[in-house]
Amino acid sequence: MTASTQGLELQRGPRPLAATVELLSSMRFAIALLTVICIASVIGTVVKQAEPYNNYVNQFGPFWAEVFASANLFTVYSAWWFLLILAFLVVSTSLCIARNTPKILADFKAFKENIREQSLKAFPHRAQGELAETPQAAANRIGQALLGSGWKVRLQSRPLPEGEGWMVAAKKGAANKWGYLAAHSAIVLVCVGGLLDGDLMVRAQTWFNGKQIFEGGGMIADVPPQHRLSASNPTFRGNLLVTEGTASSTAIISQPGGVLLQELPFSVELKKFIVEYYDTGMPRLFASEIVIHDHDTGEKKEARVEVNHPAFHRGVAIYQSSFDDGGSRVKLQAVPFTRGARPFEVEGTIGGSTELSNGEQKLTLEYSGLRVINVENFAGQGAAGTDVRKVDLREAVESRLGAAHKTTTEKTLRNVGPSVTYKLRDSAGQAVEYHNYMLPVELDGQRVYLLGLRETPQDAFRYLRVPVDENDAMDGFVRLRAALDDPGLRAEAVRRYAEQSVEGGRADLAEALEASATRALALFAGAEPVAIPAAAANGSAARDVVGGLQAISSFLESNVPEAERERASDVLVRILNGTLFELMQLSRERAGLAPLPRDEATQRFMTQAVISLSDSFFYPAPMALQLKDFTHVQASVFQVARAPGKTIVYLGCLLLILGVFAMLYVRERRVWVWLAPQGQGAQASLALSSNRKTLDTDHEFELLKTQLLQVKP
Repeated sequence: MTASTQGLELQRGPRPLAATVELLSSMRFAIALLTVICIASVIGTVVKQAEPYNNYVNQFGPFWAEVFASANLFTVYSAWWFLLILAFLVVSTSLCIARNTPKILADFKAFKENIREQSLKAFPHRAQGELAETPQAAANRIGQALLGSGWKVRLQSRPLPEGEGWMVAAKKGAANKWGYLAAHSAIVLVCVGGLLDGDLMVRAQTWFNGKQIFEGGGMIADVPPQHRLSASNPTFRGNLLVTEGTASSTAIISQPGGVLLQELPFSVELKKFIVEYYDTGMPRLFASEIVIHDHDTGEKKEARVEVNHPAFHRGVAIYQSSFDDGGSRVKLQAVPFTRGARPFEVEGTIGGSTELSNGEQKLTLEYSGLRVINVENFAGQGAAGTDVRKVDLREAVESRLGAAHKTTTEKTLRNVGPSVTYKLRDSAGQAVEYHNYMLPVELDGQRVYLLGLRETPQDAFRYLRVPVDENDAMDGFVRLRAALDDPGLRAEAVRRYAEQSVEGGRADLAEALEASATRALALFAGAEPVAIPAAAANGSAARDVVGGLQAISSFLESNVPEAERERASDVLVRILNGTLFELMQLSRERAGLAPLPRDEATQRFMTQAVISLSDSFFYPAPMALQLKDFTHVQASVFQVARAPGKTIVYLGCLLLILGVFAMLYVRERRVWVWLAPQGQGAQASLALSSNRKTLDTDHEFELLKTQLLQVKP
């Protein structure tokens, strides 16, 4: 018996209904649905699911992000069309099973012993022989031989004019048909389990039970009941954030456009979060020691949750999903970069905010994140601020694939210590994000503090390098920056530089040098803005450059002929470096510190300081906030799930394995032996049929000829 690809044909009823049933129950329709599901699964694998909408806008652009969102490609597995395809696949496969099962069951019982003698001659595996036994004795012997080899046998006698003939019919490998039923039933079970454990039940409650998606913000306790699902919800999958030392019993289920809150029949208390790292800074182990408090019985149950080792309570699985900051306390110190700014300290909690004001301008300081471990690659030009929670598997795999000449870049990994991320938001709601390291880092032979910033989340951080002084602090740079804003100190630094540079007391040369040094230092300090014509600004509107090396460059482009610019720039840079060194010495003198020696270390410091001073004019905030101290509080992110369809899916997977194995490796064979009387003996005709032509079938037929017909090979 071969399964038909045609559908179930109704003998009665209207023709459209019969055509619909035939289509739904046909194997070709089920295969088409499976193909669509496979394509949708590929999309769901390639495109990250349930990400913030802004991430998709940044990746695909506004137009295509809107098109993909309208097709639910960002939530493929909970999309209405995906669930509808699953439902149709369940119906179609069930009808296929219903159509073929009676035929398969009937085929199990059928030995086909009524086959005609002439039909045996049409089989590819056939043989004839003469036996000395009577047909009845030969039939009994052949039947016993087949039974002893595991065949199911049926004997049939047929009256003939010359006597009594016997037909021996046997079959083996009927489990092949069970494989068809098991494999198709597995598809139904897996799809039903997917529908049960998917988003369908949650959406049904928004359709029929009056539940609404919550689109606002605020405290979880303040969310109204219409946005909460009861603890008796038969199936759900959500995230639960628990801070060390606290407990929570409300999970968050992400939905398109908002969230739903899922009440749990118990509370999860996080006693301790444990995280261990590899040398690369990637997490090697993160686990949570929790206490489960049952709401109904008051039972307290201690458990340890690790990745791939969940805890279970009242049918709800608790998986270790990730970890986050649980509201760490941080102390920040303001490092002033502009004249008039004063140093101060501020404390806050990660996730909170603080209002800052200088009397005129008001800013909101938002504490975004704290990282206690930052592992950087110092072998190349790796970006600062590697997130230890991100494992870039794709990069790791691609670095070892491809052309034979591709090699893996050598890495020198080092933990550079804690860092803090914060935002400064103005009164208009515009924010700039900052990422500052707590400890200095050695780069290009100079120890520097890294102060990062970016205007938009999709941008990479750009870092200002602030050189450290002899005390491994940035106080020396801060004093130099403040002295640069003081006109009196600038004038004194120019006087000292000219006095030391002009020998012989030539007043005319000293006066000219003072004028050049005063002009260079004023340009660098931003005391004398330089206008850039539109022609020199690559076609953009004319604008002023205030401070830094760019101001000196713009001054030269506007006032010095092109042929003389290189020589003039060299002279101005030497004068600038000399006056800044004297300015540094003046700032130390005012602070009661000894002058800096004129050695190589001082030269490296001043070289980096000049670059950093120039870059500081583009720093959008009047100060940088340096991490001084922190109290680390961790939080664990659990995924809580009640999945009644999981057992159904497991059963379906087991049936699928057994079914595929049975269909591929179990051969259904049938044997017929016709015994007709011939004199004192019998004339025997042997035929063998198999659903698969293999070498094993040929070998088995040769063995049967030898055993049953006593024919020598």
